[in-house]
Amino acid sequence: MIKVKVNGNVYEYPRGTTPLQIAKDLNIKTYVANVNNTLRELTYQLYDDATIEFFDLDNYDAARVYETSLRFLILMAINELYPQARVTFKQSVSRSISCHIEGIDRKVDAQFLTELDNKMQEIIKKDLPITRKKISIEEAYKLYEEKGYYDKVEVLKYREEDTVNVYTVNGYTNYMFGYMVPSTGYLTKYQLLLYHPDFVVQYPRAEEKGDIPPFEDSTSFGRMLKESQQWARLIECDRIPLLNKYIESNRVMDLVNMCESKHNNMLSELGQIIKDNIDNIKIIAIAGPSSSGKTTFSHRLRIELLSRGIKPVKISIDDYYLDRNQAPKDEYGNPDLEHIEALDLELFNQHLLALIQGEEVQLPHFDFKIGKRVPGEKIRIDEHSPIIIEGIHALNHRLTSSIPKYQKFKIYISPLWQINIDNHNPINATDIRMLRRMVRDYKYRNTPPQKTIGMWSSVRKGEFRWIYPFQEEADYIFNSELTYELGVLKKYALPALEKVTRDDPYFITANRLVKFLKYIKDIDDRYVPANSLLREFIGDSSFYLEQKETKIDE
Repeated sequence: MIKVKVNGNVYEYPRGTTPLQIAKDLNIKTYVANVNNTLRELTYQLYDDATIEFFDLDNYDAARVYETSLRFLILMAINELYPQARVTFKQSVSRSISCHIEGIDRKVDAQFLTELDNKMQEIIKKDLPITRKKISIEEAYKLYEEKGYYDKVEVLKYREEDTVNVYTVNGYTNYMFGYMVPSTGYLTKYQLLLYHPDFVVQYPRAEEKGDIPPFEDSTSFGRMLKESQQWARLIECDRIPLLNKYIESNRVMDLVNMCESKHNNMLSELGQIIKDNIDNIKIIAIAGPSSSGKTTFSHRLRIELLSRGIKPVKISIDDYYLDRNQAPKDEYGNPDLEHIEALDLELFNQHLLALIQGEEVQLPHFDFKIGKRVPGEKIRIDEHSPIIIEGIHALNHRLTSSIPKYQKFKIYISPLWQINIDNHNPINATDIRMLRRMVRDYKYRNTPPQKTIGMWSSVRKGEFRWIYPFQEEADYIFNSELTYELGVLKKYALPALEKVTRDDPYFITANRLVKFLKYIKDIDDRYVPANSLLREFIGDSSFYLEQKETKIDE
């Protein structure tokens, strides 16, 4: 017998018992379990004493397991309907994933989705077990080649282990680079929607307490995602093995220059748009989620405008914080510095309007050591000098309510990543941003990865509240991804993440990132230009004499 601790209570079970059996005994709804600080599938057999935490869909790890399993179910259903189909998943609008299908002689239309949904429901109702099996690399090569999964064959070349885990349901076998639910009967919550020329799949989200969020189409964001997908295909780098091939064939400099040229082209396009409307534009507002590269982008945009004879002035929103004791409180009673009410909106608008009207203004400076504002520099701007503001609230109309809409040019910046491990396994752009922040904080603040991982859910919460609701108000979306960046970030992130021990509460996330980073080959820093947005995270940027801490929202 073994002792199992759940929610503070200790139970005895025979050796070989699974978390699934325990959850059923205790009437706990769950999709995956934390067993002795390691993420385990519910079918994992226990042979030693264990402390178990069961995760429902309000947990990010459980939601990720659900989404992984749902992709497997979709692939299985499509395989039964159209065995010759070639399927690719990508990140899409409204927190969904898109599914692109080739190799079939029919359109993806309403009838197709109905057929797919019916097949999925059929498989779900049968509640078929999802069986995990370890096979040799040689067996995996043979399996994938027989199925025509040549993209997976390419990935195997970079696998360090001699074995591969695969999952089988009723004769269908695949591997999704993640844990799975015990059986198809768990996958009852999803939504299929046409999104020409593909369809999108909505699934339960942890930030929505396990519910599926309403679908919200995004014109600008959707267009930029499509352009990002086209770009990845254009440079032949939409999967990890293709990125590695650039490195192996000594074409890293080509890839780096192409990616940096893309940023240069977007900046040039932005500069021309602003110049064409400079008589109206008084405010240039820049916002985006954490670690999107807002700070470097604003510097580069300033240089771009200067090259066109436009002399912008940058004002820090951070200097308009109310004194710490006046800030709104969060749910724990601490000052909530992400809240828009933590800013002196009235003074900020007064100063913007006065500057636009040609008056001299003494700007405040917020001293974070004492938690109060002190007098800053006095400035007066030219009537044709736009004011650049950058921060989490920059797109929120309340921040600049005194300025007419036609006088504001709003820019949303985010890395819209469209590179997969293989066709069936997209890489989440949120993980890229977390890696960016992890590398920067580890290198320049001596912050261990655990701290970055630990505060990430709070960061995400602030993004959903203060940034994403306003992204569609942007006049321009700047895609800050650099397709080559994973090769650079990996060599910093991997050693730090490998130091996270199994008994650490953040080992689960660290281990997940380690497994995925091991497939990527290193790219040397020397290839990264001094003015690159990536330098904001790895250091030695030409915009900073020394690495400084960035703002609160970063």
